This record gives sequence, structure tokens and C-alpha cells, in this order.
Amino acid sequence: MRLFRFAFTAMASPNTVQLWAADEADARRAADAAIADVARIEAKYSRYRNDSLTAQINRSAGAAAVPIDPETAALLRYADRCHALSGGRFDLTSGALRKAWNFGQIPPRLPDEATLAAARARVGWPDVEWNEGSIRLPRPGMEIDFGGIGKEYAADRAAALGLEHGIAHGLVNLGGDVRVIGPQPDGAPWRVGISHPRPAAGGATAAIAGIDLADGAVATSGDYQRFMEIDGRRYCHLLDARTGRPVECWQSISVVAPMCVVAGSCATIAMLLQDDALPFLDAQGLDYLAIAADGTTHRSARAAAGTTCIPFPDP
Repeated sequence: MRLFRFAFTAMASPNTVQLWAADEADARRAADAAIADVARIEAKYSRYRNDSLTAQINRSAGAAAVPIDPETAALLRYADRCHALSGGRFDLTSGALRKAWNFGQIPPRLPDEATLAAARARVGWPDVEWNEGSIRLPRPGMEIDFGGIGKEYAADRAAALGLEHGIAHGLVNLGGDVRVIGPQPDGAPWRVGISHPRPAAGGATAAIAGIDLADGAVATSGDYQRFMEIDGRRYCHLLDARTGRPVECWQSISVVAPMCVVAGSCATIAMLLQDDALPFLDAQGLDYLAIAADGTTHRSARAAAGTTCIPFPDP
């Protein structure tokens, strides 16, 4: 068997699919199916495309319900669970807060209280009317945003398609969110690097740790990819749906879980829970590596004790 690597761009990220296969033709068939499904999910759920289902739902806010299919209903059910687990902090309708926070603005500027209050008034997952066949946003200006689970769901789907095409050993990496298809052929785990949230000034991206992953997934949520700095204070793009304000407690949190969508959503929920992040992750029974705002490192109890089969060794 040989290892084949396929690089592509989707969901505003550089991505790779690595597959062990008998020949390139087998690997390419599996990779093409996986990459096509990532593109399908992006086209269906992207908030940046006018022809996406997400855009259609958002345009209909305050008006008629929009029909949905079983795939979308399943994502809504999962988002509903995340909302409950987070105490309302993880909210699929928090996309409306983008109207108040513009992280690409130069020079950066904080929203005033009136703007923030107007944005918060358009947030409210419990108010959304949805079932297995349709969804309706009750107030004009409300928006949903699958960004908190869409890329991770796509990684899981890509891995599932690899398995369907006979791949027993592979790795899907969508912008740092990783789903593994079994160990490598010799039984060795895949080594997945975790980016340092505060690399040296002007330096290339560096790893702060590595994870040995023979199955399952790892995903990271943090304050270092989209943020603004004003008077020496960092404001990250992760916004508490209840307050409309950025979280501050953690630089990054990486989580290992059986599925990438679980790893990603739990990492995001942990960031949003701030001081309660680690008790939440411990209660879920998940391994994690968390970097606090002061740079200190926190590992799950099993990882720190070296008793987990998915360790967080130093690089």
C-alpha cells in the first residue's frame, strides 16, 4: 500500500485528504468523493453564498417557513443540543451579532451599546420555529449560521465516504479540524499537530503539542484566527450569544472525540463557558488541551496522567 495526499481549498481553508490505498486510482476515487461532498456541504450551508439554504432561511426571517431535508433537520437537532449544553451561549442564530462586530474593519472599532443591543435582539434560538420538515426565523433580521458545526460535519462526512470507498487508513484535515480513518497500516497512530495560539512575532505557525490519534477526531477553537486588538486588548470572534460579547478566558482549546463535529462543538462550547470550560469537558469524558489567557497549559486528567490512549505529548 502507498500513502496518497490530495490538497484542496474549501470553506476558506487549505485542506488535505491523506489515504493509504493499493494504487492511485483507488485513492483518487475515494478522495474525489470526499472532496465533492465537502464542496456540497459548503454550497448548501455557507452564509456567504446567496444560493445556499442558509441564505434562503435568513432571507425569509419574519416571513414564511423554509422547507428542509433530513440532513438539515439532523444538524438543527445537534445545534439544539449544543444550545442546551452551553446554557444558551452556543446559539445558531448568533450570526446576527456579525452586524455589530466587524473583525475585518481597519482600524478596528468596538460596537456601541445601541448597536450591540439591536444585534442581541435578533438572537434567540428558543424562538426559532422548526421541525423535521421546515424552519422559520420569527423576527426580521434574524440569521442562522452553521459555522460552528459545518466544517466539522464535513470532515466526518468525508471520512465516512472514504470508508465507503474501501479506505481503512486515512486522515481528513479541514483547516485544522481532523478526522482519522483508523490507524496507519502498521498500526501506528497519526500524529496531529496543535498550532501554537501565540507564535513568535513574525514567525511561521508553530506546534505547541502533538496528538497521537489512531481513531476519532480532534478539533480546536481559539481566539487567534479572527480577532481585533484595541489598546492592547484582544477581542476574539467567539461571541457569547447571551451578552453579544467576546470571550476572554482561553487562547485555545483542543478536544478529542469520536466524531469531529463533537470535538469542534465541545471545543467551542468550552471556550464560551470560560471559567467553567474544564469542568464541562471533564463531565463529557473528553480529552483536551487548553491554553489559558495567561499561557498556562491544562490537560484532561487522563492525558496528564498518561493513561489515555490519545495522549497530548509535547512536540
